[in-house]
Amino acid sequence: MPEPQPLSDPRVLRAIAHPVRTRILEELSASGPVRAADVARELGIPANQASFHLRQLAKYGLVEEAPEEARDKRDRVWRATAREGFTVNLKQLADVPGGRAAVDVFRASQLARLHGVIDRTFRMDRPEGSGVFATSDHALKLTDDEANELRQEIDDLVDSWAERTRGRDPGRRTYLLLQVVQPYPDGDEDGERE
Repeated sequence: MPEPQPLSDPRVLRAIAHPVRTRILEELSASGPVRAADVARELGIPANQASFHLRQLAKYGLVEEAPEEARDKRDRVWRATAREGFTVNLKQLADVPGGRAAVDVFRASQLARLHGVIDRTFRMDRPEGSGVFATSDHALKLTDDEANELRQEIDDLVDSWAERTRGRDPGRRTYLLLQVVQPYPDGDEDGERE
């Protein structure tokens, strides 16, 4: 299976720091090619806003038109340029010109987004039928190589589910699966030992 593409341009990192663009990329990953109207419906935003963000993602090479998916010449359908997504090495990006500021914007945006995701999981006032919400955490004794092997096995399992469920089936909703693999945060707040 192809690997995610490395992202190395600070301007692209800033582009995906926008929460709507992050969500559009997630929807493309889950569904495959989409129209601005599909994005607008899924995200609950106006179609012209969805179209704007798709064009911005295209400007930075993250999405492209998929004319073979269109109904006619006026129909614009978009697909992700990297179906497997992107990897981001924040440490490397911080060292290139403009990188530190882009990394700071990206980190702030992602921390806020992920805080919201976790907070929503623990809400007790969700309406009936709002979906499945679950969290779990496990402490494992692993070498770094074993941790990487575990992460890869989980990625492969999730990829197989993504492959068999990708599409615009009206009976499905987009779920976010958040995976964090890291050494247990002993010591200070950043998890670094002194």
